[in-house]
Amino acid sequence: MHQSVNAEIISIGDELLYGQIMDTNSKWLSEEMDKIGIRVVRRTTVGDDEKSLLDAFNAASRRADVILMTGGLGPTKDDLTKQLLAAYFGSSLTLFPDALEDVRRLFESRGKELTPTNRGQAYLPSNCTYIRNAVGTAPGMWFEEAGKIWMSMPGVPHEMKYLMEQEVIPRLKKAYRLPVIYHKLIRTVGIGESWLSDLISEWEEKLPDHIRLAYLPSLGEVKLRLTGFGTDQDRIASEVEEQIDRLKPLIPQYIYGYNQETLPVAIGHLLTQRGETLALAESCSGGYIAHLITGIAGSSNYFNGGIIPYHNAYKEQLLGVSGAVLLREGAVSEATVIEMATQVREKFNASYGLSSSGIAGPGGGTEEKPVGLVWIACHNGQRCFTRKLQLTQDRTVNIHLTAVAALNLLRQTVLQQAE
Repeated sequence: MHQSVNAEIISIGDELLYGQIMDTNSKWLSEEMDKIGIRVVRRTTVGDDEKSLLDAFNAASRRADVILMTGGLGPTKDDLTKQLLAAYFGSSLTLFPDALEDVRRLFESRGKELTPTNRGQAYLPSNCTYIRNAVGTAPGMWFEEAGKIWMSMPGVPHEMKYLMEQEVIPRLKKAYRLPVIYHKLIRTVGIGESWLSDLISEWEEKLPDHIRLAYLPSLGEVKLRLTGFGTDQDRIASEVEEQIDRLKPLIPQYIYGYNQETLPVAIGHLLTQRGETLALAESCSGGYIAHLITGIAGSSNYFNGGIIPYHNAYKEQLLGVSGAVLLREGAVSEATVIEMATQVREKFNASYGLSSSGIAGPGGGTEEKPVGLVWIACHNGQRCFTRKLQLTQDRTVNIHLTAVAALNLLRQTVLQQAE
């Protein structure tokens, strides 16, 4: 029978709480634990403070089977982890000859003399198992106490990862009979979380108990994460795929990809498969759509180029938008984005012309055209498709949402062309 194993991650260091260093370790550790079937139930960040650390140790011991600690193992006086772990487990710091030799060799290989301060790195809690750190001076310490496993590692990311990959993960796999956990992300765009939930509610209710659904909304998109639990990887993967096959007919127009396939990647695949190309005319999005497109390797095969005619004069002079249209309808209008998409497609000899114009904010809005009003258009050479968006008061959010909506309009136009 496979065990259900919970873990807690404790990140130690004042610099994390001050925001001077971003805690990337916890994210990486959570992902690695998930891969082997250990569920992270809590991530805690604690400063270099004795009481706070002891409180964190006590709390973690009540809710987790595995406690993974990073940081606080340096040779200076502000690093308290070793001393507190020794006290917590009722032991004392003792010289570990193997640890001393490893530290000495590391300094020797770097042409440096081992100082008394760094010699102190070889003093560890007497009841720990010394875990050799071949890429740094701070040792790893493994404890088994009261049926729980504790692992203390340096906060330097490459040192922590070395210890996890070489020592900790193999030891955890031996210590527990772990379940199989299988994830699959279904990526959707063009529909909000609540509307999506309504469309798939009956399917969701019929999911078996060992397959769970989570909604992961982000700006302009919603990811559906299916997670299967079991004992056989292939069987769980197959069952998850069967559920996805039942889901797809319910929301075919909203699903654009799976797992790590972002919207720009999906667009690239579509255009590449069809041997088609894209040109952009961006006003309010300011080149952000082009940035997303060109962030994908191989985009030169389908992206011909673009223009950012931010000022009205250049919409007319460079792009060829009618001055009469600009005067009559204004830059933020359906008529203007249609001309922008039409003209940029022709100028760049592309299969599709995609355009945006709007009021990103926070200023510039009027009663008739408020902040957040955006028009987008996509021309396929025969017809121009448009969308009117009413977004937020936040400039950065509006730029991002405009890009997502424009790329989705392009996706829909390409797919409609394929029918």
